[in-house]
Amino acid sequence: MDRYLIMKDGTVYAGKAIGANGTVIGEAVFTTGMCGYLLTLTDPSYYGQIVAQTFPLIGNYGAITADAESDKPHLSGYVVRELCEVGSNSRKEEELDAYLKRHNVVGIQGIDTRALTRKIRSAGVMNAMITDSTKDLQKKLAAIRAFKIKDAVEKTTCDKPDVLVPTDDKHKHTVVLYDFGAKYNIERMLDKYGCSVIRVPAHTTAEEALALKPDGIMLSNGGGNPADNIAIIEEIKKLVAKKIPIFGICLGHQLLALATGATTIKLKYGHRGANQPVKDLVSGRTYITSQNHGYAVKADSVNKSVAAVRYINANDKTVEGLDYIDIPAFSVQFHPEACGGPKDTEFLFGRFVELMDAQA
Repeated sequence: MDRYLIMKDGTVYAGKAIGANGTVIGEAVFTTGMCGYLLTLTDPSYYGQIVAQTFPLIGNYGAITADAESDKPHLSGYVVRELCEVGSNSRKEEELDAYLKRHNVVGIQGIDTRALTRKIRSAGVMNAMITDSTKDLQKKLAAIRAFKIKDAVEKTTCDKPDVLVPTDDKHKHTVVLYDFGAKYNIERMLDKYGCSVIRVPAHTTAEEALALKPDGIMLSNGGGNPADNIAIIEEIKKLVAKKIPIFGICLGHQLLALATGATTIKLKYGHRGANQPVKDLVSGRTYITSQNHGYAVKADSVNKSVAAVRYINANDKTVEGLDYIDIPAFSVQFHPEACGGPKDTEFLFGRFVELMDAQA
C-alpha cells in the first residue's frame, strides 16, 4: 500500500506502508544508530516524534521483547529505507513489522532517508505527517504546522511508586528513581552497582521522595521540552536544598540545571545515535556516547559558583555534563546506561555510588 511522509515545508516523500494503519503527526528527527532499533522504538524520550533510521536496513534480527527499554513504543511514527521481512536471530519472537502492527506504530519504508536526513540537518527538525493519501494537502499541512509535543513526561511516567530492585545484602544503597520516561537499563545499571531502586512518578513531591529514606536520587531521561515541567523543577529545587546525592541523565540533567538557575535551548536537529563524541574537560579524554535529545543546557547560563561544565560535545561544543560545587550532584546529557551503544561511561554509576558512600 502506498504511504507518504509530508513535511511541514510541503515536501512529500512517497513510499510503502509498514506497521499499523492510520495517519500520525509528529516532530521528524533522525537517529544514526546502526543497531538497537528495538531500543530506539521503545525509548520514551522519542514521545511525539517521527523517527527516521539513517541505517538503510532495519529489522534484520526481528523483534525481541527482552531488548526493549520500556513496555511499549512511545514514538509517533517510524521511517526506514528498507524493512527486513524475515529477521534472522535465535532470540527472535516475531518480525519487526508484526511488532509495529501489534503496538499500533504507523510507519513508512522505501523513501530516500539520506535526502530526509540532509533536509533535517539543513533546515532543522520539523513537524511531519505519515499518511496514506496526499489529498487535501493544504489541510494536512495546516494540521502539521499546528502540532506541538505536549505532556511528554505525563504520558510516559509510571502511575505509582514501585520497588524495582529490593533491598538485600547485595544492595547497600537505596535510590529513588524519578521516572520522567525512564529507560529500563537505568534500573539495571543501578542494580549492577549495588543499589536497590524505588521508581516514583514524575510528579512525586520532594517530601514524598525523602520519606522513602533514599541514599540518593536518580533523575531519569525523558521527552519533550524540559522547561515545560515547572512543577517538577520546583520539587527538584527542594531536593537540591536537602543536599542529598543526585545523578541526572538526559532530561534529568536538564531539569537539574533548570532547578539551579540555568536555562535550556532547542538544538537545530539534536543528537540522536550511538556515536556522539564527548570530551571530559577535566581529564581531556574523549568518549563515544549514546545520545537522544533535542534540547541542551545553555553554556553561558550556568552559574560558575553553582556548577562547572565537565563534559562538552566534541562536534558542536554544547554542554554534555555538569559537576555541582556545593551539593553532591552531577549530571550528563548522554546515556551512560546505553544498550545498543558504547558503554564507555558506565563508570558514572560508580561515581554516583561514591557520592552516596561519602554521605553515609
